[in-house]
Amino acid sequence: MEVLLAEEFGFCFGVERAVEMVEEVVEEGARPIRSLGPLIHNAQEMERLGARGVSTIDSPEEAGADTIAVIRAHGVTPQVQRELEQRAAKVIDATCPFVTRVQHLAERAARQGRDVVVAGNPDHPEMIGVVGYAPDNTYVVRDAAEVAALPPLRAPLVVSQTTIKLQTFLEVAEAVREKADTEPQVVNTICSATRDRQDAARALAGQVDAFYVIGGRHSSNSVKLLAVCQEQCARSFLIETPAEINFNDLKGVQKVGVTAGASTPNWLIDQVVERLHKLGQSA
Repeated sequence: MEVLLAEEFGFCFGVERAVEMVEEVVEEGARPIRSLGPLIHNAQEMERLGARGVSTIDSPEEAGADTIAVIRAHGVTPQVQRELEQRAAKVIDATCPFVTRVQHLAERAARQGRDVVVAGNPDHPEMIGVVGYAPDNTYVVRDAAEVAALPPLRAPLVVSQTTIKLQTFLEVAEAVREKADTEPQVVNTICSATRDRQDAARALAGQVDAFYVIGGRHSSNSVKLLAVCQEQCARSFLIETPAEINFNDLKGVQKVGVTAGASTPNWLIDQVVERLHKLGQSA
């Protein structure tokens, strides 16, 4: 059985940057280091960081005066950031620059008296943070169908969660264009890493008999990668660890594709590939 890796996979720039920022503080010996929410959506990597002294808090109230507080790559609302800065000894802002761009676009549009429509999941931490920059002007919609329920829009700006599928964003933009009285400003804010990984996965999925996406089940970009792969390869699976690979799923498979979400570390990808090679010898 041949194991093929997608051309783009694994840690994106924002996640790699966040992990490196935290590891720098770890090396300096500062304690305690506490991330507001899981630093990244990968339980195995969080376990590794936990062994190095990095823990998680759920709210700014849990940050003590001696805490080194970390804002994760998803970002937070301005109010939450101010509260962290008031409570913690130091705040490390590891917000992904691609997310920061969406925040600033929404904030600027609101100052101009314009409405903002964001294609994304309103319950996702990234979206909650973005809305905090323009709470009275921002509407988060999951798909084009939800645009119809929005009130009249004032010179709308259309942007996206950084990890959604491009097709979803394009459909939302078109729905806003049909609804609004004026031509909306449309800015594609899907991060390049997300687009590259989806394109690479789609290209490979059409060439293999089975496909594995390595990533957290709560990771938006990993779930979207799975959906992209399933469009081309029905036998596509989302797994978090090598132990989740089911040997029966590989029966008769000649070629298996592998990709990984933006929060999946290389060491975990290597373990999955090694496991597939071993299983391939007897599949």
